[in-house]
Amino acid sequence: MVLALLRLAAAPATELPDFDVSEVAPGHYVHVGSLGERTPDNLGDQANIGFIVGERCVAVVDPGGSLAVGEALRRAMRRVTSRPVCHVIITHFHPDHFFGAAAFREPGVSIVAHASYRKSVAVRARPFLNALKRDLGEQARGSEILMPDIAVAAGDEVVLDLGGRTLRLRAWPVAHTDNDLTVFDDETGTLWLGDLLFAQHTPVIDGSVLGFLRVLDTLAAMPVRRHVPGHGRSEEGWPDALSAQRDYLTLVVRETRAALRARKTIEEAVDSVGLSEAGKWVAFDVFHRRNVTATYAELEWE
Repeated sequence: MVLALLRLAAAPATELPDFDVSEVAPGHYVHVGSLGERTPDNLGDQANIGFIVGERCVAVVDPGGSLAVGEALRRAMRRVTSRPVCHVIITHFHPDHFFGAAAFREPGVSIVAHASYRKSVAVRARPFLNALKRDLGEQARGSEILMPDIAVAAGDEVVLDLGGRTLRLRAWPVAHTDNDLTVFDDETGTLWLGDLLFAQHTPVIDGSVLGFLRVLDTLAAMPVRRHVPGHGRSEEGWPDALSAQRDYLTLVVRETRAALRARKTIEEAVDSVGLSEAGKWVAFDVFHRRNVTATYAELEWE
């Protein structure tokens, strides 16, 4: 049974154009979202989202940033398969990944997320909805925050059988957020990382920078043949695809520690740490200063 925590009433005012989806591995279909900010033009189509087709049913991986995005993904899915959706997997609690879940609300569909998802999203539910309405106006209508039916505890794994295809869902310790979940397909060696991997887009720290780096080390040792980042396009092999993000996070940690040793204030650190990375990432001005602030607060008491 799907539980909605909060909703914006009625249906969205407009539809998005039909989504392109690419089959990145047999049965794995991805729509690559915009690297820009949420606007009335993209309706929250910012994250990489998609679906995995089994012989019996389909699992959606991140339904997108609004009801309109979720409906566009559903239409794209129906061009590929008529099999029913059995699971909607939410990789973490950021709004560009979950607001489209209402498009898949129907009997027999379970929402799957990290065990910390419910608590984390409840704290920010109202601000998330208010921000969505601020950014999209009437086009935010119908978007909802749905609570999970299946919760995966940190360090644990849940196996989903789609019929002829087994998905292993792993819940991670605090990293990008405190509720990161990955999806791994045994058959194709395909790993959906959510925002544990950013490509082109500036990585975001909303959990623990040190935890993020530890998780990247664990991910690097996995037998991955194909991978899907949470944002951007990643064409590198595994684990090389993790290198740019790891280098960025490592630099932020190193330079923040140096700033702390030099007794710089948090304001001084924000104005100096990691600026050599500015030309390498999209949305650097939006997210980098927040990352330094979070890292300073985390490392201050080492």
